[in-house]
Amino acid sequence: MNSLNNPVPSSLDIGIGGMTCASCVGRVEKALMRVAGVQEASVNLATESARIHWLDGAQPRPQMEALLRRAVRNAGYEPREPEAAMDAKPPSLWAGFGPVAWGLALSMPLVVPMVAEVWGRHWMLAPVWQFLLATPVQFVLGWRFYVAAWHAVKNRAGNMDLLVALGTSAGWALSVGLWWSAAPGAMVHLYFESSAVVITLVLLGKWLEARAKRQTTSAIRALHALRPERAHVVGAQGEFDVPIAEVLVGDVVAVKAGERFSVDGVVCEGQTQVDESMLTGESLPVSKALGERVTGGAINGEGRVLVRVDAVGAQTMLSQMIRWVEDAQAAKAPIQRLVDQVSAVFVPVVLVIALGTLLAWWLSGSAFEVALIHAVAVLVIACPCALGLATPVAIMAGTGVAAKHGILIKDAQALELAHQVSVVAFDKTGTLTLGKPQLIALKALSTLHGDRSALIDLALLPVCAALQSGSAHPLALAVVAHAKEQGVAWSAPVNVRAVAGRGTLGEVDDQPFALGSLPWMQTLDAQCPTPAAFEAQAHALENEGASVSALAQQVSGQWQLLGLMAFADEPKPGAKEAIAELRAQGIRTVMVSGDNWGAARAMASRLGLNAAPDSLDVIAEVLPADKAARVLALKSGLHGARLTVAMVGDGVNDAPALAAADVGMAMANVGGASADVAMQAAGMTLMRGDPRLVSAALDISRRTVAKIRQNLFWTFVYNAAGIPLAALGYLNPVLAGSAMALSSLSVMANALLLKRWKRSQPLPSP
Repeated sequence: MNSLNNPVPSSLDIGIGGMTCASCVGRVEKALMRVAGVQEASVNLATESARIHWLDGAQPRPQMEALLRRAVRNAGYEPREPEAAMDAKPPSLWAGFGPVAWGLALSMPLVVPMVAEVWGRHWMLAPVWQFLLATPVQFVLGWRFYVAAWHAVKNRAGNMDLLVALGTSAGWALSVGLWWSAAPGAMVHLYFESSAVVITLVLLGKWLEARAKRQTTSAIRALHALRPERAHVVGAQGEFDVPIAEVLVGDVVAVKAGERFSVDGVVCEGQTQVDESMLTGESLPVSKALGERVTGGAINGEGRVLVRVDAVGAQTMLSQMIRWVEDAQAAKAPIQRLVDQVSAVFVPVVLVIALGTLLAWWLSGSAFEVALIHAVAVLVIACPCALGLATPVAIMAGTGVAAKHGILIKDAQALELAHQVSVVAFDKTGTLTLGKPQLIALKALSTLHGDRSALIDLALLPVCAALQSGSAHPLALAVVAHAKEQGVAWSAPVNVRAVAGRGTLGEVDDQPFALGSLPWMQTLDAQCPTPAAFEAQAHALENEGASVSALAQQVSGQWQLLGLMAFADEPKPGAKEAIAELRAQGIRTVMVSGDNWGAARAMASRLGLNAAPDSLDVIAEVLPADKAARVLALKSGLHGARLTVAMVGDGVNDAPALAAADVGMAMANVGGASADVAMQAAGMTLMRGDPRLVSAALDISRRTVAKIRQNLFWTFVYNAAGIPLAALGYLNPVLAGSAMALSSLSVMANALLLKRWKRSQPLPSP
């Protein structure tokens, strides 16, 4: 009953065989949407798959899956398992060429006399031989077109198969009629070669398309190939091999030199160099020592290591990467919806134009056979194959090349929007900086005028370390790390509570303490016996680029400041270059930080941003909860002009801002601790902590959108020019069939050029 009262959205991917053009896509989507409970259905011609979303409460999942597959079959197509093709080894280059070879063999004798006429040779096969050669092509090799056309007619729709079936059948029937009605011994021109050659060309074009599609899915195949089939589990009775599906969280697995890591985990014995290039795009090996994370799919370069498993199956980073790329390639870009609207009326309009061509030529005095051949040419050249492929193949190629370079694009909308980005907002800590701040000062109030060389007051360090010992915040980790380096011991804190964006409250040795930002101390009305000295020291540290916090103790209900502490971080290698690269492209860059204005401006200056007090390049003292509001303000622009904003962040507290931005980019580190929440909220994930990947992602978006526009432009130009030329008699069916096949292949080839994408300025080796 709970599932019925509170239905949860669910989804399913279905492979679909038999689709040939954009009209097929529309028909399958309509069939799926008619299933009760379906909320959304998105069909992709390039991947030959559908993604369906429905409410679980509508039907039990097994029944819903059966209904959806039946709907696909009733629409005239074959439901398949979408992952079967990916899990299998890629077929040979000549897979599926048999029907094309038979078509070429049977059509060639019909074409040779036509070619011979160019050289003044007048050869002509007897009509009976033309009939015997053309008929198997028409009704055996071309049977698939009749089946698909019949299903289209039953569903009151049109598609490429209907146009091909009508056009070639008309040519074949006309030839039979002319042959049978001719006087005995008379030489009559027949059109068997047109019908046979058109079918053969269409089959050849679809076969070449299938080969090209396999190239567009190479990124997915490469990711699937990274998954080992077995793992060496180390147990009480020694080492033994088990299938990867049987590995459990908590198991210890051995990985030998040269093998791929089978799961995500933490190194618990040994050290090595790991090749993560297929996951992150980073060509150089990464050192892994005791306690460091490794990711399934990476290659162990040196010695044998033991890894304690912390993620298996669908929870591994590799599985998530595969899922994200599949999601992006299965999704529709917003521009595709316009194409779908055009495709819905395209075939009926073509049928009307073909009928008009037939009547116009016939009524103007031309022979019926001439009028019919011109109408056939219109039907053949107008097949909307290229229209259906123009957008999805570019999306697939773009997401594939991005994945190869360590940029995971999770949805097509982010890919399409990214080329419009005019403002990039960077979170500071962990995104533009290393995110590993160090404690550089901890001064008690009584020593503020003391020796500057003694920056760490060991009397306060145990209290600070105790308060921060349970936190994973970078500043807390810096305090604890420094205490350990100094050999300082601390008591276990009690009643510790984190105040979001402010600091930490807790009790140490039965005394209440607060450790956090200076604005928070003002909110607590913390008192200071030497406020002038405190403020002077705080400002001095801030001007040096440090983030300053304070420690206070509650005495008789009143907070008393005990001292201040300062932290310093370093810019990431390449961060300054990344900002310069974006600004050179005319993109405004903004640094968003929770630090005080002094520290934020000091870091901005080091990064090449304008750090002047009136600069708009720096936004400081921003609480985590307010980051999303700042992103929305950036989207509104300076004068109310709507801007497209990308937000780049790496932490859980960045997730709302990533979701609020037009394009969210989560910066992750495959080999380290990554913020899953941020990665889920963002439309793109940068698998290396390199800010220069931001400009690379924007460039890939620009190139991909350019390919989409080029494909759609030439597709519409092709139809706008080809249909009138065919209607006016300048194209015969054979030329029309060749042009139709070439249009689809040109779209595929143009999209595949994206696979050759390289950065205009290659990233230097770290």
